[in-house]
Amino acid sequence: MLIKTTFRTCRSAILPYLPGRSSTLTVYKFRPLNFLHIFYSTTLQQIPKIMASKTLPQLFQFVDQNVDSYKQLLKEAVAIPSVSCDVKYRKDCVSMVKWMQEKLKEVGASTELRDVGFQTIEGIEVELPPVLIGTLGNDAKKNTICIYGHLDVQPALKSDGWDSEPFELQERDGKLFGRGSTDDKAPVLGWLHAINAYKGIGEELPVNLKFIFECMEESGSEGLDELLMEQLKPEGFFNDVDYVCISDNYWLGTTKPCITYGLRGISYYFLEVECAKNDLHSGVYGGTVPEAMTDLIYLMNELVDKDGKILITDMYKSVAPLTENEKQLYNTIDFDPEAYRTSINAYKLLHNGVKEQILMHRWRYPSLSLHGIEGAAFQPGAKTVIPGKVIGKFSIRIVPNQEPEEVEKLVFDYVNKKWAERGSPNRMRITAQSGRAWTENPDHPHYQAAARATKLIYQTDPDMSREGGSIPVTITLQEASGRNVLLLPMGAGDDMAHSQNEKINVRNYIEGIKLFAAYLFEVGKLAK
Repeated sequence: MLIKTTFRTCRSAILPYLPGRSSTLTVYKFRPLNFLHIFYSTTLQQIPKIMASKTLPQLFQFVDQNVDSYKQLLKEAVAIPSVSCDVKYRKDCVSMVKWMQEKLKEVGASTELRDVGFQTIEGIEVELPPVLIGTLGNDAKKNTICIYGHLDVQPALKSDGWDSEPFELQERDGKLFGRGSTDDKAPVLGWLHAINAYKGIGEELPVNLKFIFECMEESGSEGLDELLMEQLKPEGFFNDVDYVCISDNYWLGTTKPCITYGLRGISYYFLEVECAKNDLHSGVYGGTVPEAMTDLIYLMNELVDKDGKILITDMYKSVAPLTENEKQLYNTIDFDPEAYRTSINAYKLLHNGVKEQILMHRWRYPSLSLHGIEGAAFQPGAKTVIPGKVIGKFSIRIVPNQEPEEVEKLVFDYVNKKWAERGSPNRMRITAQSGRAWTENPDHPHYQAAARATKLIYQTDPDMSREGGSIPVTITLQEASGRNVLLLPMGAGDDMAHSQNEKINVRNYIEGIKLFAAYLFEVGKLAK
């Protein structure tokens, strides 16, 4: 949602009540910061009402005084091109994990790197990046939170349409542009900054923390499920965990925060068609061979119609029916479809732009997207090649009640049926990798603690929302720990994760650090 809002710019911080002093608050003037529009979380009028504790006002002041260092650390993280889907960046992925390990050690955490095996890429065995495991605190009287985040990113080149180099963090108009800035490096660093803020004001953490940071999330989290379920769980890593928190998603809009209690799953497909063992010159061989690209375009065109309806037989059959109570929930969500359309620079929205329909098709109904064709000519210029082999890539975002195995079978059966109808002599093969959908109870005390923290920072109750994206490890963490899992977003809905000019607003980054600190504080107050 895009709403024109004027934010207050404060140049003072509140010193909390001190023993032996009167109830009058003392105002301390500190040096102006480079960032001119920081939205402060505490005001003179609010502190006595919302909090007698001295801790959070001091934490927020500390955060506001260290904005430049937070930006610098994010710049260092973004500079490491930890692209997990391309083997040529595998060393960078390992470097990213080790860089983060050192940062965890600096805040006092004990750490270890856990090997998760190998993956096969084009017939070659390639070692997976290690998973970083950490522990900070072991006070049996405190609650323990397990925090998950990922350190890998999607591919990015300036020639893709970026306004600046994607692996060089650039600040423009209060926004920090760079690959991984919002997905997921700023949120991961946000936890470090929150911990350092407690240390900086001389307060101990109100909770114990455990960390799981991987560098393969953007490529299916290969090896992670096995590590969690077959190693960490039997070893007792989750025995003392009370809650699980993930920050790897975004607000619904751009001004109002949310807390996420549901995600769609993903079923990703590789559709391969081969007509020759090598590429061919179209001037020499065109018109004499059945072309693989023609077959692939035919198949991909049979998957989804112009209105977004999935054409695969029975794809909607197992989707949970819409109840009247659920339908009413969508009416209260703060969401402006036209602002949403504008923020993503789209020409038009599906479903006639109706708010409730847009939200339902983003959250509770499956969707199918075509992503690209490997082996096709994509560089500028007129390349007249006939590709010998092409691989079409598409995915289906699946929803509760849809199981990956069921969806994969529906897709395989449908594609094979269409291939038989096509009658092509070429070779076709389809493979998949999938992750389940996830939902949680938003009335759980864990969610209410996060809601209190969010309201403290942003002075509004957060929307309890589901999300259209997928984080497959969420459900694995839920099963491995047996605990409530919460998604606490830092970034805004227009951050363009996975796209050109990915960014995080300075405001979201800095206020997100405060949110994480307040969340730790609120969870620390929950009954053990």
